[in-house]
Amino acid sequence: MIEYALPGSKSYLERLYPRPSKLNPDTRKKLGLKRPADVIAHFTASSLAQDGISIVPGSLRVEERAGGYVLAFDPTPESEAAAKAFAAMHVAMLDEQHAGLALRGADACRRTPAWNPMAGYPVNHSDGPSEWLPCLPLGMPVARQCAVTLMHYPPIVAYRTADYLNNMTLRRWAQLLSCVGISEPSRYHSILDVNPIAAPGSGESEYPNDYFPINLTSQFFDNEKRGLSYVRAMLELMLNPPDNASNPQTLPLLVCGSPRYDPQAPGWFRVRYADQLPKDKNGSPTVDVLQVGLIRLNPQSEKLTPYMVANHMIAAGVTGKCSSDPSQIPNIQKYEAQDLVAASWLSLYADAQAQGKAFDPAAAKAQACQRWFGAADGSGAPNPPDADDRLTICALAQMDLCFDPVKIAPMYSYEEALQRCRQAGGANASPCFGCKPIPA
Repeated sequence: MIEYALPGSKSYLERLYPRPSKLNPDTRKKLGLKRPADVIAHFTASSLAQDGISIVPGSLRVEERAGGYVLAFDPTPESEAAAKAFAAMHVAMLDEQHAGLALRGADACRRTPAWNPMAGYPVNHSDGPSEWLPCLPLGMPVARQCAVTLMHYPPIVAYRTADYLNNMTLRRWAQLLSCVGISEPSRYHSILDVNPIAAPGSGESEYPNDYFPINLTSQFFDNEKRGLSYVRAMLELMLNPPDNASNPQTLPLLVCGSPRYDPQAPGWFRVRYADQLPKDKNGSPTVDVLQVGLIRLNPQSEKLTPYMVANHMIAAGVTGKCSSDPSQIPNIQKYEAQDLVAASWLSLYADAQAQGKAFDPAAAKAQACQRWFGAADGSGAPNPPDADDRLTICALAQMDLCFDPVKIAPMYSYEEALQRCRQAGGANASPCFGCKPIPA
């Protein structure tokens, strides 16, 4: 049996997790989340599953003891070593020097006019009156993740449904990962938000990004002078799990934010690491889509971190369109190819690690771009040499272009979209043939 006390007092831990009273009534009923202990157990079970750690059914329990919470579960024999690493990482992530910094930053922000400037007013069609709530990266892989993705902020739906992973953004990302040959997409679901505050917006509805500007992160979640260094403290921990201990580099970091949609995470990255990034002709640091390199997270960091700047995972679905120029976004084919490059780049890191080889971010980018663009720098229009890869771009674009407003999801599954592309002309089909059924 694995048994360990979660860090901090009962009241501290209950602030780290969604409050049962704030969950959707259907979520509370369906998942049986009546007490804080139930919520902690629910997210822990999700993290174990995302990490691929198997436990004896029914063995996970959370109990109140000595003013705090104790967690226990029985791993199956093949998962014992991973379970011990999970316990150590779980405790570290929740302690005052990691997750606790998010609470401190949110408390500091709450004391200023920057906190929820649209409080009480609806800001979109689906999320109701604007509400901000501290929201941590819970329910994701903790100890066996293969990468970390830096994003803007968690959608309020993730908080209210007690599930960060069941939304359009993450479902689309899992599909992309599968398309490049990654067999365990869940291990790429480790996400860190530069603003750990749940607010309206989920790829299904819009919330003006100006309410979460870059300087909100710099003030409250990356401010060393005030001891509010949440983002880099969590990155340092999450990018160095036990599985990566022998690697001379950290796990790869994907910095997600399209120039046309949700650019805040790359914006913060640019501000924080300006002295380590490439410069344009004017000497200004760049964070261009598909840019790669190595950075040192903190001056004292022992390992360098390979990074790639990518589109926001839902940008293609929100702003992508059919256009006459497939060499430039928002053309949907360009979007799909760029996103597939990012997923492939991550898979190449895993391949290098498995083979005990050093990972070269630039060489991996060139290989990924060659696959999806037929050009090593990812310039121009997508032109994959492989016919199946051309079909993949078409199918993904059909999913993003054809949206069902009733079920709030793509009109076609990936398999259905693939078949539609075959019927519309095979590997050379443009995805812009419409969304209506194709006659047999």
